[in-house]
Amino acid sequence: MPGPRLLVLFGSQTGTAQDVSERLGREARRRRLGCRVQALDSYPVVNLINEPLVIFVCATTGQGDPPDNMKDFWKFIFRKHLPLTSLCQMDFAVLGLGDSSYAKFNFVAKKLHRRLLQLGGTALLPVCLGDDQHELGPDAAVDPWLHDLWEKVLGLYPMPLDLGVIPPGVPLPPTFTLQFLPEVPRTCSEEPHVARTDPQSPPSELRPFLARMVTNQRVTDPSHFQDVRLIEFDISGSGISFAAGSVVLIQPQNAASHVQRFCQVLGLDPERCFTLQPQEPDVPCPRRLPQPCSVRHLVSQYLDITGVPRRSFFELLACLSPSELERDKLLELSSAPGQEALAEYCSRPRRTALEVLCDFPHTAAAVPPERLLDLFPPIRPRAFSIASSLLAHPSRLQILVAVVQYQTRLKEPRRGLCSSWLASLDPGQGPVQVPLWVRPGGLTFPETPDTPVIMVGPGTGVAPFRAAIQERVAQGQTGNFLFFGCRWRDRDFYWEAEWKELERRGCLTLITAFSREQEQKVYVQHRLRQLGSLVWELLHHRGACFYLAGNAKYMPAEVSEALTSVFQEAGGLSGPAAAAYLAGLQRTLRFQTETWA
Repeated sequence: MPGPRLLVLFGSQTGTAQDVSERLGREARRRRLGCRVQALDSYPVVNLINEPLVIFVCATTGQGDPPDNMKDFWKFIFRKHLPLTSLCQMDFAVLGLGDSSYAKFNFVAKKLHRRLLQLGGTALLPVCLGDDQHELGPDAAVDPWLHDLWEKVLGLYPMPLDLGVIPPGVPLPPTFTLQFLPEVPRTCSEEPHVARTDPQSPPSELRPFLARMVTNQRVTDPSHFQDVRLIEFDISGSGISFAAGSVVLIQPQNAASHVQRFCQVLGLDPERCFTLQPQEPDVPCPRRLPQPCSVRHLVSQYLDITGVPRRSFFELLACLSPSELERDKLLELSSAPGQEALAEYCSRPRRTALEVLCDFPHTAAAVPPERLLDLFPPIRPRAFSIASSLLAHPSRLQILVAVVQYQTRLKEPRRGLCSSWLASLDPGQGPVQVPLWVRPGGLTFPETPDTPVIMVGPGTGVAPFRAAIQERVAQGQTGNFLFFGCRWRDRDFYWEAEWKELERRGCLTLITAFSREQEQKVYVQHRLRQLGSLVWELLHHRGACFYLAGNAKYMPAEVSEALTSVFQEAGGLSGPAAAAYLAGLQRTLRFQTETWA
């Protein structure tokens, strides 16, 4: 293709930024522009000095943090010694994806935009601030921004006069060609071919360790609305080591019933094997897929068929549909004016991609197999805080899993893919293996033995603090203060007996908040205020570190407000001084958070 090579770099945690980036790639190709789309940490960042045109698409996670697949890039781009003319030849634009209910809305995109300007880059547009909270989702901001972006880009790099824009109804070539094999070869395996056996290299996403599940125990009372599991894995021989605060990533699979239904709707034989060939030289085959690969392996272990599909899914389906009626509806759902209809049909009730295919049977039956990897994103690994210490449980790794299940207006309950898959596994019925690997988390605990720690972990947020307490007790560290909150003492009080025994031994001070056991709800932030003198004494006079883990929605802001009140009431600080004191704790890593949506 003529013109410059547009580079789209993304930092994505849940897949939305990657999906938007791939949309950018498709729209560039429709405008006859060559385009590469890469995760930020897979791109050699030193090459940025040679790039004429770069679009950055980045999500903001947690409390203003960059996604995992752009953290190395983030550290590099903010190095102090980088010359301020480093990027003077680069035109750029930044598209941010965030949630305006969080205090640091689109913090990563805003900060990156400023930094690229500092390094001499030329901004084509103001930063785009996509917002999950908008009734139409991020597209409400993204659509008009992209319209302006292409006007700017085509002004700089016009299309050849004899070529126009490839219209939306015309499908672009598939990313891969798929060749079915005449018979099943011996190497066409159902097992994850990348399972790690070499103890010299630690397990990773491309080479996970197949850990034996030892126990899978429900730890909430049967009368409780939430099924929460304590799951233990045997990691003997894995080479895995971890400390308190580490995170385990688990690669889930689709349910067998969903795989069967998917193959029926698309007319696929699950036993057939195929090979993949990329259509373009700089596009690699998916490294998680074996070559050759069976349809069953592709559908059960790779394609995310039960995720809520994004707009791009409907765009491609419309191009492939042989049914005029279905095609018209798909075109409406994928158009800019049809985004309210798409939200009503798909996003709000959390309708899955498989359910959409069942609603468009003529289209589904006509989907060519080579289009599957363009239609469906890969199943993403799920992260869980490790809830045990190797010092207390050698060769074992434990997690606390809340099984996600809820009702929308659709008849079938909505279920979390990973938590439901894990809950369905029963090691009592025979050997169960789960692909996993470990990475450092967002929490690091003090090594000095006399530094107290205050841990605030409501609900399953207590998981990383169990690991920390086990580790610290094994090392003889006292000064462990745990604020734990749940609904009911007798229904969802995780590890009650363990905490009570540690209290008896003088190793732990436990403060509880059971929100539903009195007329006025009581949460951990209320306990912090009530014990403000203790909290101030620990933080100000004894140099304690403060940790918070749990749901990211409201709790972190409410705990921060409670601390600010404590600093004013118990510490005698003014409002601005209390806010500055809290900021100082955060800056020196004496206040750390690990939160999730």
